[in-house]
Amino acid sequence: MRKLWDKRVIPKVLGGFCQELESRGMPELPDITVYIEALSSRVVGEPLERLRIGNPFVVRTIEPAPSALAGRRVIGLRRMGKRIVFGMTDDIFVVVHLMIAGRLRWKDRGAAIPGKVGLAAFDFPEGTVIFTEQGSKRQASIHIVSGEGALAALDPQGLEVLTADLPTFVERLRLENHTLKRALTDPHIFSGIGNAYSDEILHAARLSPMKTVHALSDEEIARLYDATHATLETWIARLRDEAAGNFPDKVTAFHDEMAVHGRYGKPCPDCGAPVQRIVYAHNEANYCSRCQTGGKLLSDRALSRLLKDDWPRTLEELEAHKSRRKL
Repeated sequence: MRKLWDKRVIPKVLGGFCQELESRGMPELPDITVYIEALSSRVVGEPLERLRIGNPFVVRTIEPAPSALAGRRVIGLRRMGKRIVFGMTDDIFVVVHLMIAGRLRWKDRGAAIPGKVGLAAFDFPEGTVIFTEQGSKRQASIHIVSGEGALAALDPQGLEVLTADLPTFVERLRLENHTLKRALTDPHIFSGIGNAYSDEILHAARLSPMKTVHALSDEEIARLYDATHATLETWIARLRDEAAGNFPDKVTAFHDEMAVHGRYGKPCPDCGAPVQRIVYAHNEANYCSRCQTGGKLLSDRALSRLLKDDWPRTLEELEAHKSRRKL
């Protein structure tokens, strides 16, 4: 009997879904940071002349109404997890959550809201922020709330890793015995880290995404802490340089300079081994088996059950299988 691998089960099972994953990318801490910098230089101190709504479902609160924002000045902007918060006069806050496909564009004042993908428009004296969302799913949102208490209710309360010291990082990390991938991307544990930058952090730390928190040594936790800081700070600087003072129009979770995220099958920049990927639920983890798992291939639950003994356990087994197929 021919092996399941020879029937190309994996492409049939995961091909379409993986392509869907690759087309996505929720803006994370570095992207939101650069968005806020670009917005701050344009709208802080300015009155919001009008919030125009293109899709009524984007506003998830009732009071205050969007019309109540007219004429209120923007006092400041801040990041709350992966959300952008506009602080307005009279203790009013506008919370924008881009989710996966939401994006912001800076356009000429009064620009029209795009018919199919347009959600809202924030009109200011010097320009308009257009809020769009690609795709058929409407997940992006706007919350308008009054008071710091109402704002805090929307905050997942994840730790701000860039301002946390190592003991605080360790304490938060060890709250639950999750896998490292899940721990880094849980907004109640750490703030602003998602699928893309967790892959990059774990590659830099030389740690498996499926290793559990309680299995980490003190040295590995310190390595993870340093890698988290270095990765996020590097990407903030890189995205800031790419924007070069302009409004960031091409926000994506996939960058050619990334080590493993979105680079399935491509060579690891550090060792040359092909980047591997596991898909689970509506997420994925990209990793280098040579740098992060000692050469072991990780398997997702569905495929390991399907392929059973045919699932390659190591990079060497996978390469041997590929060689046999070429014969």
